[in-house]
Amino acid sequence: MATATSGTAHEVRLAELPAGLPERRHFEVVEAPVPAPGPGEVLVRNRHFLVFAALRTLLGGGVRDAPLPPLRPGDTLLGHAVGEVVAAGEGAGLPPGTPVTHMLGWREYAVLPAGQAVRLDGQAALPEPAQYLNQGATAYGALTRLGQVREGDTVLVTGAAGGVGTLAGQIARRLGAARVIGTTGSAAKGERLVSELGYDAAVLRGQGPGAFARGLAEAAPDGVDVLLDNVGGEQLAAAVGAARQGARFALVGALSGQLDPAGDGAGAPVTVDSTPLILKGVALRGYSGLTHQDVIPEWTARFGEWLRAGEIRFPHTRVAGIERAPEALEELVRGRHFGTVIVDV
Repeated sequence: MATATSGTAHEVRLAELPAGLPERRHFEVVEAPVPAPGPGEVLVRNRHFLVFAALRTLLGGGVRDAPLPPLRPGDTLLGHAVGEVVAAGEGAGLPPGTPVTHMLGWREYAVLPAGQAVRLDGQAALPEPAQYLNQGATAYGALTRLGQVREGDTVLVTGAAGGVGTLAGQIARRLGAARVIGTTGSAAKGERLVSELGYDAAVLRGQGPGAFARGLAEAAPDGVDVLLDNVGGEQLAAAVGAARQGARFALVGALSGQLDPAGDGAGAPVTVDSTPLILKGVALRGYSGLTHQDVIPEWTARFGEWLRAGEIRFPHTRVAGIERAPEALEELVRGRHFGTVIVDV
């Protein structure tokens, strides 16, 4: 293993742009020199990093105004990581041994400005470091700031078997929802949503023309008060038809486009009937964590409390070794995992 400031370490790079969904062959795990931190920088030894489907939107840079830069062949992949500082440049202010989270995952060592590393020892501690890679802040922020879940609400979570959705249903219940419905493309995952995570019903996609809307009407006969939408497409359109008066819709993802084998992952077009939006006074807004920075410490504190009390589960898959990360991404975009996917470096 490389020392803190010398030797080589592994990282995952984009080898070629995929024509469809990314596969293992589109990436390469290479050795690179361990970088040294300059003034105001820190060198972080990554311990865990997140594998996430939205990474596809960065491949080729087809999405405008994305919060992360586009990825071209030869670039090292990006994403949330947890590790500890092993060396610091002059004026960095983060001594070696400080646990941090940052956005330069997919590599064993990362050099970054100290201001881009969020120290974890000042936050309400979670039981296990990899738990900081949970995607619950998105669900919690959308459900509290935009969805404003109230006692007795019926909440619909699309893409409920993913990293956001597996926590969203549990959060909605903790916030007072009386009925929580999830959507997924797998009957086995639907059973797990109900039996393990407390969803009242699961609606399957891909069952034929009109089947999803009929399934949603059956699962929510009195309509939907709050939508947390990870998907878009047909599922968003059906949710508009099922909306109750004054419903609040929070859009957090676009999996229908990101996971479309025939598309480039850059868009998720959908036709929505605006009439029910008007007649029912539906609020439809996009949620971004970048504009709700206050959510993260609030969520981390509540997540830690709920974990320690045994009141919430964190469904996740652990992948051992950075060399398996490209395969894990291929499996994720093909729906082979349940919950969050984490690589243990």
